[in-house]
Amino acid sequence: MIKTLDIAAVRADFPILHQEVNGKPLVYFDNGATTQKPQVVIDAMAAYYNKTNANVHRGVHTLSQLATDQFEASRETVRAHINAASTKEIIFTKGTTESINLVAQCFDGFVEKGDNIIISAIEHHSNIVPWQMLAARTGAELRIITANNAGELEMDVFDEILDSRTKMVAVNHISNALGTLNPVEEFIAKAHKFGAAVFIDGAQSVPHMHINVQDLDADFFAFSAHKVYGPTGVGVLYGKESWLNKLPPYQFGGEMIKEVTLQKSTWADLPHKFEAGTPHIEGVVGLKPALDYINKIGVEDIAAYEHELLEYGTEKLLQIDGLRIIGTAAKKASLISFVVDGTHPYDIGMILDKLGVAVRTGHHCAQPVMARFDIPGTVRASFSFYNTKEEIDILVAGVERAVKMLR
Repeated sequence: MIKTLDIAAVRADFPILHQEVNGKPLVYFDNGATTQKPQVVIDAMAAYYNKTNANVHRGVHTLSQLATDQFEASRETVRAHINAASTKEIIFTKGTTESINLVAQCFDGFVEKGDNIIISAIEHHSNIVPWQMLAARTGAELRIITANNAGELEMDVFDEILDSRTKMVAVNHISNALGTLNPVEEFIAKAHKFGAAVFIDGAQSVPHMHINVQDLDADFFAFSAHKVYGPTGVGVLYGKESWLNKLPPYQFGGEMIKEVTLQKSTWADLPHKFEAGTPHIEGVVGLKPALDYINKIGVEDIAAYEHELLEYGTEKLLQIDGLRIIGTAAKKASLISFVVDGTHPYDIGMILDKLGVAVRTGHHCAQPVMARFDIPGTVRASFSFYNTKEEIDILVAGVERAVKMLR
């Protein structure tokens, strides 16, 4: 049963929201870039440095053991949050970008000349460039799933380009530039019929919806802690144990080895095979309370409330003369990208900032998306469950004011 969120109580948990920017109350609508942190996350990271600071996995002394326990408790929390089968399938990285690069760099031995790799036309640069480089190194062909005018991927095109030589399909779960919720279950099922592996970029989906990687049946799934109310510099790569065992290590050094001699080395078991060097310990420690926090509130309740914000924001913004929403998929996350005739997104963003409203402007690291819609960029307002309809009213009034100034 969906419950009504106590938004005032939620907002009280986020200290950064209670300030002024340029003399105006902060309205933070840049959640697609990074989310703000609840006090429990800030406290957990401070407590680590105040009481526990030590390197993990390497010491017999008490602090090292305590730090290791906290680090591995976060791994278990992540495993449970996305319903992975084992903590062996949870690799800590520095973000979604590194998670994608890890798999792309390690995949050379599974791709050869004449094979193909499939991505979509609405990917973040981080889910384009690593696969371009893999194709260039191996002589494989990079194939593209096109998008329609609503920003929805065209399944008939995917059916045409998918074949027995497809080795990897890499698509986002939710577009960071358009908000489109992609039918990844269908992509995965179809790709697996041809023996292709599937990588899902979940950076934008984990903050907004329940994820069950076993139900999805994706081979790889990645997300970033900072987009789900945790610290920056921490990412998660989920990989099926069978795939992670086959892939070679991504980096070499301490922790990821089993035995080293001057002649040869052998690798540690999962998940440590892919975690060379001292990790971002306090960041991993901070991820656990972030996930615990949203689970306490309820992911389904968060999703329902954010959908309300999406519908309300869409209705109000479309009342502005000349405003056009870019990305009108039937299924969307709580993100609105828009342009206004006769204005530039950057100029609108600058004026909104003077009014205390934080939005993202530009191409959002998705230049092919902007080329698809023949625009230089958009204004992107991305909502969280700590936002309110009253804040959306402030955004709308700010855009109206900006348009009057710029035309």
